[in-house]
Amino acid sequence: MNFRDFYSGNAFDAYEFFGAHPEGDGVWFRVYAPKARGVYVTGEFSGWKELLMEHGFDPGVYTLYVPDAKSGMMYKYVIEDQNGQKTEHCDPYGFAMEKRPAFASVITDLSAYRFQDEAWVQERKRRGKNYNDPMNIYEMHFASWKNENAVKEREEGEEMHFPTYGELAKELIPYLKENHFNYIECMPLSEHPADCSWGYQNTGFFAPTSRYGSPDELKALIDLCHQNDIGVILDFVPVHFAVDGYGLAKFDGTALYEYDTEDVGKSEWGTCNFNNAKGEVASFLQSSANYWLKEFHFDGIRMDAISRAIYWMGNPDRGVNDRSVMFIKNMNYGLHQRHPEAILIAEDSTDYPKVTAPVEYGGLGFDYKWDMGFMNDTLDYFKVHPSHRPGHYHKLTFSMHYFYSELFLLAFSHDEVVHGKATIVQKMWGDYEQKFPQARALYAYFYTHPGKKLNFMGNEIGQLREWDENRQQDWDMLKYPMHDSFHKYYRDLCEIYTGYPALYNGEYNPECFRWLEVNAAEFSTYVYERKAQGQSVIVMLNFSDQYWSNFSFGYDKECGLKELINSDWYCYSGHTAPDDMKVYITKEDMYGKPYRIVTDIAPFSARVFLVEEVKDEEKTENA
Repeated sequence: MNFRDFYSGNAFDAYEFFGAHPEGDGVWFRVYAPKARGVYVTGEFSGWKELLMEHGFDPGVYTLYVPDAKSGMMYKYVIEDQNGQKTEHCDPYGFAMEKRPAFASVITDLSAYRFQDEAWVQERKRRGKNYNDPMNIYEMHFASWKNENAVKEREEGEEMHFPTYGELAKELIPYLKENHFNYIECMPLSEHPADCSWGYQNTGFFAPTSRYGSPDELKALIDLCHQNDIGVILDFVPVHFAVDGYGLAKFDGTALYEYDTEDVGKSEWGTCNFNNAKGEVASFLQSSANYWLKEFHFDGIRMDAISRAIYWMGNPDRGVNDRSVMFIKNMNYGLHQRHPEAILIAEDSTDYPKVTAPVEYGGLGFDYKWDMGFMNDTLDYFKVHPSHRPGHYHKLTFSMHYFYSELFLLAFSHDEVVHGKATIVQKMWGDYEQKFPQARALYAYFYTHPGKKLNFMGNEIGQLREWDENRQQDWDMLKYPMHDSFHKYYRDLCEIYTGYPALYNGEYNPECFRWLEVNAAEFSTYVYERKAQGQSVIVMLNFSDQYWSNFSFGYDKECGLKELINSDWYCYSGHTAPDDMKVYITKEDMYGKPYRIVTDIAPFSARVFLVEEVKDEEKTENA
């Protein structure tokens, strides 16, 4: 590490210097605490006796070589502030920690694990950012995915069971492949004290949480995913950190990592906001991001709450935080230089411009941005009574007015299924029997609309209970026909999305999408076409509660239509047999198109067709 880079906010390798590093028969300990009166290291190697660290290597840096220290031993730093008060801290750059509520760091050899994902890494380089490849992302909270022991009755204060990384891999990888998910996004795995924070309030920015096992076991999970052609994205929190006294807060007795003023120092979650304007803080965070990509082979990073980095306290009325924006740009630029194939995703609910433009062209440098507008407008629409939907018709067409302004990713994330918001299926208007056909139609819209896809676990089985981090998903719901058929439908839809280039290739090219019917408000029906690589797919959506016979829309050539999926088929608990609805191509120019496609569509349903060429001898003379 270059100290000039560290202090100026340009270091991405600070973890290679700071922290605990085995060398020879001992371990080097290095920590940054510029305002401390003194710093001590204590651990299993000293019988927890405090060892005074040396000061003078560089201003603010304390070091000590401990010959008896070994990998696997626990340790802490004891920081003495200017008032003589001593406080025990975990290592800000520690590579592992003991399980909460304890907080000792653990000496870890980063070089021990050997990855076997060379084929995946080469293929990842070929694909780049996946702009013309499908991304079907399964967002996960590891403890509450499949965890039978989590649902057992526990006495008050009794520890929850956490599955190991190895146990997860055994069930997870076959499940992902069966359901055609090619990426997972892990909710934060950095060490955190409170289970209820879901990992978003960190104390160990370089330490994978010990809840599921060791750092090498996490590497093994990622390695196995890669060997099965599954990418892994990590949720990363560069805006705020936990207030626990053993963490980063007042680390050297002063506001070292956070702002020293209360009005911008505390977040809406009660956490400490990072002061990204300080070079050593910027170096800490971007070194953390680089660490996860380099040392663990994560394929990308989804950065949480970026609006709070763009605007002071996330409020546009308070103005742009220029120094924080510069930090984001510098970090993304540096990560792209070091990991050209890594995918950087922003969770940003604002309309701040050029979030996904390259830094060298004035952008923030993200590769994708969550489309929060699509999510809000779509879910709001489906809450509306069908008789009122004509008045909200263009709530669904609006997304394509701005879609090409950024590189958007469509997300129905964990945030949409908690805290009284109801699950995706529950948000649908009506009773139990009415919700499922609407949810099927919704997901057809979701998977055929331009943009990469992300869905939170449980959405694929029609989960009805809101997500609870202390319980596994309600897998027993699959014994009920409505849920089982919904899961089958969802799986078939994912197979179509990942299997037909028209639904993913060129999706950020305006020439690859067009509306075929976008003025049928009284029918609450929409028709559009997706095109790529010489392939065309037509999507019909009826979000009304009425059956439309002989619904027609214009097309510019005679063609054949092969129905890929119909959300109203019997096999999905619908009311239609695969051959019930005939499709007719008629010659008709009074609407401005040489041909019209005529067919029926059931209430609350979606139909997806592959356009096929018609041979000359098969062409009709229909008038």
